[in-house]
Amino acid sequence: MSERTPDPSRPRTVLLRGGEVHSPADPFATAMVVEGDSVAWVGEEGAADSFADGVDEVVHLDGALVTPAFTDAHVHTTATGLALTGLDLSSAAGLSDALARIRAYAQARPHDKVLLGHGWDASAWPEGRAPSRPELDAAADGRPLYLTRVDVHSAVVTTALLDRVPGVRDLAGFHPDGPLTGAAHHAVRQAGYATVTPAQRADAQAAALARAASLGIGSLHECAGPDISSEADFTALLALAAEGRGPRVVGYWAEPIASAKDAARIRELGALGAAGDLFVDGSLGSHTAHLHAPYADAAHTGTAHLDAAAVADHVALCTEAGLQAGFHAIGDAALTAVTDGVRAAADRVGLDRVRAARHRVEHAEMLTERTIAAFADLALTASVQPAFDAAWGGDDGMYATRLGAARARTLNPYAALLKAGVPLALGSDSPVTPLDPWGTLRAAVFHRTPGHGISARAAFTAHTRGGWRAIGRDDAGVLVPGAPADYAVWRTGDLIVQAPDERVERWSTDPRSGTPGLPDLRPGNALPTCLTTVVGGRTVFQRPNE
Repeated sequence: MSERTPDPSRPRTVLLRGGEVHSPADPFATAMVVEGDSVAWVGEEGAADSFADGVDEVVHLDGALVTPAFTDAHVHTTATGLALTGLDLSSAAGLSDALARIRAYAQARPHDKVLLGHGWDASAWPEGRAPSRPELDAAADGRPLYLTRVDVHSAVVTTALLDRVPGVRDLAGFHPDGPLTGAAHHAVRQAGYATVTPAQRADAQAAALARAASLGIGSLHECAGPDISSEADFTALLALAAEGRGPRVVGYWAEPIASAKDAARIRELGALGAAGDLFVDGSLGSHTAHLHAPYADAAHTGTAHLDAAAVADHVALCTEAGLQAGFHAIGDAALTAVTDGVRAAADRVGLDRVRAARHRVEHAEMLTERTIAAFADLALTASVQPAFDAAWGGDDGMYATRLGAARARTLNPYAALLKAGVPLALGSDSPVTPLDPWGTLRAAVFHRTPGHGISARAAFTAHTRGGWRAIGRDDAGVLVPGAPADYAVWRTGDLIVQAPDERVERWSTDPRSGTPGLPDLRPGNALPTCLTTVVGGRTVFQRPNE
């Protein structure tokens, strides 16, 4: 690496050379020039010599791969940070292990007003059940405890926390000795998170942003809202991100709007849209996703929070106000409500206007041919999380338990979405599943249901450019001249062109195909290691000793 004294009157320029640059501008590129906050040139090694004497810094890649930085299109940043810095039960081997961890955590945090934890998943435990309230009371030594299930749509709590929430026992979703859902869950969540101090919140947000940067993530879509966090939490996160020391954060605030005044307040918060986790239903794991037919393991169809009429009103008002609308919808009945509602809004304000607004749907798991066709016609972005399938798909996974194997095989049909022309943006829903962009790509390519997987190239595009397109930016998420200089440098093995169909893979690895290669994502292979992450020309992560 070499540097010269920069001229402060012009943007700083950097030449990266001697590696592999993933760019559609040149599938054989080995070098790139960044000027200020933008990509200035991409090309091959021979042409790089002409730039070497005129730049402020030369970075010798030594064979490393340069790609656009990833965009995680669905994150809960503070909750992610609290899981990173607090009690995380996602790796608990069973009920007794979880209770032991709770006991140790409570003993180590004697001054916390409320103990906060995340990640339990009784469907994977030998006991097959969540901890009871008496068990939690004993493990927490009688202190307030709020502990979310992995999907964050239900929680178990101690008696001491219930006593802090007047009237909670009369709210929908309250269960005397089981996980809380619905309004009861939202009430105890507010009580728990209200005890997080500004300093704790700032530490959690900084930890989450640092973890994202270390994984080559350059942008996060924060999915906040009154049922999830608080306005103070949301605005503090946007202010922290605006300091420019980590990934970009695009904020969504999930609150229905009923007037132009409501729309103006969404903008005042700094949100791009009234979208994200605006709940039409809940989750499959918590039996709250809204289904057309009953669950296989419960005699009901879940919970509906919004119907098609409410969806239509929200979408029409957002469209007229120039805001993105969006919804959380997982079950087939919820997705029917969304598509019927958006269709009604298009009839009201005009199909072209609805399409141009790029409204979005989070999760969109239990799709049918009809709803996929509606997504395509209405230009709805599907903001999806392939790690859900990796964690809970397959004929023996949680989805099959909840729905039966036949219905479970219909979930997360990424190939059908792409074939229909539906825009995809990939994310993690962290802390539901971890920030892990290459693991996300692997899950999308090697889907647990045959026929639903997509090529590595398509998944990579959806996890980079797709996230930018979801916020209305078509000029970013790709390394071409003029694009934002958001990129990551990786140590990785050989690059290949990988597709679920072996015939496609054999053809497209031919150099004449001109398709940029990507790391080999086959299960068992090591995933790339992030060496550097750059956002807007600023280095936000540098692996030590690299």
